[in-house]
Amino acid sequence: MASRRRPGESVKTDMKKKKKKTTCEEAAELCSLVEDEQAKKSVQEAWSQRTAHRHGDLELDCHPFPHCIIKNFLSSDTFVENLQRELMELNFHEKSNDLYKFKQSDDLKKRTEPHISGLRAALFGRFRSWLGEVLQVELEPTVDISCARYEYTDVLLCHDDELEGRRVAFILYLVPPWQSSDGGTLDLYTTDSNFEPQSIVKSLVPSLNTLVLFEVSPVSFHQVSEVLTQDKCRLSLSGWFHGPSLERPPRHREPPVLRSPHLPRDETLLLEWVNPVYLDIAYQEQIQEEFEDSSEIQLKDFLKEEKFREVKEALRLTQIQWTKRGPPNKRCYEAASLDTLPQCVSACWELLCSEAFFLLLSNFTGLRLHYLCPADDDDEIKDEEEEDVREAEATGSSTESQPANASREKEPSTPVCYGDLRRWSHGGYTLLHDAEAARAEYALDLVLPFCGADWQSEFGGFTCYVANEEDEELLTVYPEDNSLALVYRDKETLKFVKHINHKSVSDSAFYDFSFVYYE
Repeated sequence: MASRRRPGESVKTDMKKKKKKTTCEEAAELCSLVEDEQAKKSVQEAWSQRTAHRHGDLELDCHPFPHCIIKNFLSSDTFVENLQRELMELNFHEKSNDLYKFKQSDDLKKRTEPHISGLRAALFGRFRSWLGEVLQVELEPTVDISCARYEYTDVLLCHDDELEGRRVAFILYLVPPWQSSDGGTLDLYTTDSNFEPQSIVKSLVPSLNTLVLFEVSPVSFHQVSEVLTQDKCRLSLSGWFHGPSLERPPRHREPPVLRSPHLPRDETLLLEWVNPVYLDIAYQEQIQEEFEDSSEIQLKDFLKEEKFREVKEALRLTQIQWTKRGPPNKRCYEAASLDTLPQCVSACWELLCSEAFFLLLSNFTGLRLHYLCPADDDDEIKDEEEEDVREAEATGSSTESQPANASREKEPSTPVCYGDLRRWSHGGYTLLHDAEAARAEYALDLVLPFCGADWQSEFGGFTCYVANEEDEELLTVYPEDNSLALVYRDKETLKFVKHINHKSVSDSAFYDFSFVYYE
């Protein structure tokens, strides 16, 4: 049966549909200097010579890398207000990984809202032409634009924006009145001779209707600093103009971290430091079964209580020298100088490097971190050698050299480790990076935190494990006082420490021993 409607309803519905179809684009009028030929020539000359330049609302600065600021970019305040309204009505998705935390809209390439589509047409139409002439580069018509909302504790850490095809990055701010104390600044970094970022030398405070753009290059390292205000939203449109990429020198490869074999310390060290429950052989077997099922485990109350308290108090002593570890596109935390450690902290370090501890880890995990720990394939090797002997006897050939050769081929490598004593505070993090992925190998990670009972997961500072080239988290390990975390990772698994945000400022720094062991 056909549905019945009153005539008036049908007409109204049809009118709505018709109205939606005929919604037209609102033309975006750009600032007058885009139409000013003399202004364009002077900016073009300054950019090519890498010299600072100012013309009305436009400012070009080439330190630490070329960037341009255009205030009052859109000539109509009403257009700006309507654009803000349309953007705030979009659906936003939480984006969070090692590098950032903020909310992002869907791609704006095909949005039909009148002011969004009008701005898009102006940006990738006549403004793209103007910018191409200024840079003397043929920019492609590729549309690459989205909207981002940064709110309290949101951040985008140090990176260079380099990706195939990106030539110029842009940000249009649509913010309420904003001060540097609100955070959310666009921070620009200097670089060293290896094209690695060093330090922030310029911070641009967001301002309503201001466009910032810069060339994407091997030195265009920048970040959006953490938003510190709790009652403002840092709304912006951003994207890239595409064109031929600038030539990139080979990326700097950091020298590998020095690994060391165990220190010759016996089990008396374990008896002195480790909770006796973890020295029970039957309990070690239980731990190993659980570890082999999941490749990770957390052992609570690992150190004896009095030892843990002694180390925790000593870590706050001023005699320890802490050095900031960078560069900021890879990590940001402080590491202790080992020769400045108080005696009890040094003894705890020795525990984690000791032969007895390597053997204990072998018992916990089943990994071959000590020669007394049998390898999984020992029995297979023995069976193969016995079979070789039987075959040799049957054929009458010599067997003297064969077992020797076999044992030489199967000689195990020496287990080794490296470690850090780290101090974490507001702003600390580690990032995933290409060099780390290229060097990834099988390893056992150990973290022993000294963080206090008040440390909350929402502060950050937890360790995330992810599959290479994927954002999905495989495992998250939260710092917990005196809880020894062990995680075995393969060549396709990487880790990072999540940025420690402003919510943590009421708590003092926390510390951890971070070690990596290799069979």
